Amino acid sequence: MKNTFRASMAWLHTTLGLFTGWILLAIVLSGTLSVFRPEITLWCHPELGSTPTNPLQASSHAIAWLNQHAPGSDAWFLETATDRAPFTTATWPDPHGNYQQRILDPATGSPDGLRDTPGGEFFYRFHFELQLPYPWGRMIAAIAALALVTALLTGIIVHKRILLDFFTFRPGTGEKSWGQRSWMDVHTLLGVAALPFHLMIAFTGAVTLGSLLLPWPTQAIYRHDLPSADTDLNPALHSRPATGHPAHLTPILPLLQDATRRFNGTGIAQIYVFNPGDQGSLITILSGNTGTISTTRQILTFDGPTGRLIASHTENRPVIRLYTFLYGLHIARFAPVLTRWLYFLSGLALATVIGSGMHLWAIKRLRHHPHHGHRLTNRLNIGMLAGTPLAFAAFFLANLLLPTPLPSRASRTVEAVFTLWAAALLYALFRRPERAWPELLGSNAIACLSIALLSMPWHTTPAIGTGLTALGLANLFGYATLHTASKRTRQT
Repeated sequence: MKNTFRASMAWLHTTLGLFTGWILLAIVLSGTLSVFRPEITLWCHPELGSTPTNPLQASSHAIAWLNQHAPGSDAWFLETATDRAPFTTATWPDPHGNYQQRILDPATGSPDGLRDTPGGEFFYRFHFELQLPYPWGRMIAAIAALALVTALLTGIIVHKRILLDFFTFRPGTGEKSWGQRSWMDVHTLLGVAALPFHLMIAFTGAVTLGSLLLPWPTQAIYRHDLPSADTDLNPALHSRPATGHPAHLTPILPLLQDATRRFNGTGIAQIYVFNPGDQGSLITILSGNTGTISTTRQILTFDGPTGRLIASHTENRPVIRLYTFLYGLHIARFAPVLTRWLYFLSGLALATVIGSGMHLWAIKRLRHHPHHGHRLTNRLNIGMLAGTPLAFAAFFLANLLLPTPLPSRASRTVEAVFTLWAAALLYALFRRPERAWPELLGSNAIACLSIALLSMPWHTTPAIGTGLTALGLANLFGYATLHTASKRTRQT
């Protein structure tokens, strides 16, 4: 601890940023892109078009396809079609225990003719799993979210002139004023401009993964019967063992129509089928969240062979409803178009706050106490800050350029992200920093604008093209700014 409370908070703010900054940047940037998760998936499947879809018919076709192609699976999990995502997403475990996920054509219920790509699901999963096996990726994301909450609160305490600094930006004309002072102004201005969003998204992210951060209460209460905790939290999502006696599923469409009437306009979000093809099969239908922030509140369970309603559960427990409200606030499925763009822009602001803080730490140390460790950190900083958006741009480029019939195309798309990410880090390690910054940002600008231009003929998701164009122009501005700054540095 330091001599004063504010000095201690400044030390904590800096330390948390140093140890979690790179991970937080990747988490925040992928989460920002996840705001347009269904639009990205649709962009990755131009063959689907954007024709309005009847979600009940699309779900019925999907169930029929699964009944033919995955009859021996333990369960089917379907996300229904919506206006934003006019397709059904089906997930099921294969005989080896690995989960398969496919986008299904709403007209046929089949994945045939659709290219193999993870779509927006990649950014959504990476946001809280970091492409790591369970539970390690989620654990790291949970710790990073808690660190972000603490860093934001300590940042508020540290800045005595936080409101005044909001109206201050000093780009200056010389190398000294441009460096440290300008980065501090950017860091403070963007941090204050969307501070309520930053606090909300960090806190709700930590709450969403709270059971990983604090597992001990559940362990103390349930001890060796942890599955009972899931049953108590989700009493309507119960299953029953398979009987071993085959049976056909009842027609699904009448059940979906009945559920739609019972949900009173909220729509259907998901459909679960447990033990399909068995007499013990169950069909569980979860309500949507149209007109509400909270996620699923009402759940209906039907007997699979007969279609008889077994249970209807409406969640009224205050703590669970609070959790679903906070979770819904974080994932923003409720959000109309304008709100989604506000989420997107605020997410970019948070990513810039994190990146500018990391860069500010590096240039302060290089100016006052330069040594090999600081120089190495600065180079890695450049590789992460400029390489992360470039790697994510590689995802879109791979979706555009990889041949459609390529085997394991989805895996190759993800590999392209990490290959370019590693290349950016290596480039930053062996290139002079004053050259690496503008060159990597210039590559970002070229990549984003190329994606926007190449996807223009598709005309399926204008939001993606607009967002990528904006990102490209932002990187182009960063390129011009840092190129000018590096010229001044060499002249000085």
